[in-house]
Amino acid sequence: MKPLIAGALMALLAVQVQAATIVMEDQSQIPAPNAPAHADYFKPPAESELPDNAYGKLVREGHALFVDTKRRAPQYVGNGLNCSNCHLDQGRLANSAPLWGAYPMYPAYRKKNDRVNTFAERLQGCFQFSMNGGKPPAADSPEITALSVYAYWLASKAPLGVELPGRGYPDVAQPAKGYDLKQGGAVYQAQCAVCHGEQGQGQKVGADYVMPPLWGKDSYNWGAGMHRINTAASFIKHNMPLGKGGSLSDQQAWDVAAFVNSHERPQDPRLVEGSIEKTRVKFHANDGVNLYGQTVEGVLIGQGIR
Repeated sequence: MKPLIAGALMALLAVQVQAATIVMEDQSQIPAPNAPAHADYFKPPAESELPDNAYGKLVREGHALFVDTKRRAPQYVGNGLNCSNCHLDQGRLANSAPLWGAYPMYPAYRKKNDRVNTFAERLQGCFQFSMNGGKPPAADSPEITALSVYAYWLASKAPLGVELPGRGYPDVAQPAKGYDLKQGGAVYQAQCAVCHGEQGQGQKVGADYVMPPLWGKDSYNWGAGMHRINTAASFIKHNMPLGKGGSLSDQQAWDVAAFVNSHERPQDPRLVEGSIEKTRVKFHANDGVNLYGQTVEGVLIGQGIR
């Protein structure tokens, strides 16, 4: 049986590790050792359990697309991100929106588009918003099929329709005093800039990002779930800094999430009649805690970047 990470993927990982070593003590590819232990966390199947047949081949294709999305599906990715930037450890890590926690919960109603979505439609939304990809792949496209099969394999031993511990990004309640953008900037420079750059630009080796950009033209757009400060704070609290998840306080997680999401990024593709205000009212006013359409230090947030 061929290993999951082979050939081009092995080369990509080697480049990623080499680049990360330049700027820090190589925490770029290690799992999060400080993640809270939980006896009830679901354990997805091991690579050794993957059959060496057509099904196994498609799982491998989905895995390759998941960890190397930008290069393998460039026509559907309009920024510098891969699926695995928000779903760590190849979509396996608890408290990092693992695929094994998502797949068994669909079809499901989503407030975001006010209808019941299939898992394929959920993936399409990721391409449209998180990947800033414009028109997403068709539901029956090779890309959506491969990603769906990979997610199914990871969840193949999970109970159907059961909200498992470690699913999603566990909520981190907003601190009593709210968030502080200035303090968030200080946390960012101390804890995040070494990987993501002084200006949130990420890090590249050649044309490929080895550390994702957090704002600017190559990051997620204003329609992505991560633009919500509460969502970003939950992700950061449990997963960042990479390899040291849980080391930031709730206040620090909220502060740095607000700081990151006070910076411009690509426009929400649902922009209503070219109006930030109309878009804010329709899509953002009741969408968690976010800054879209608000004025911060005299600057209107949500103008977008091309």
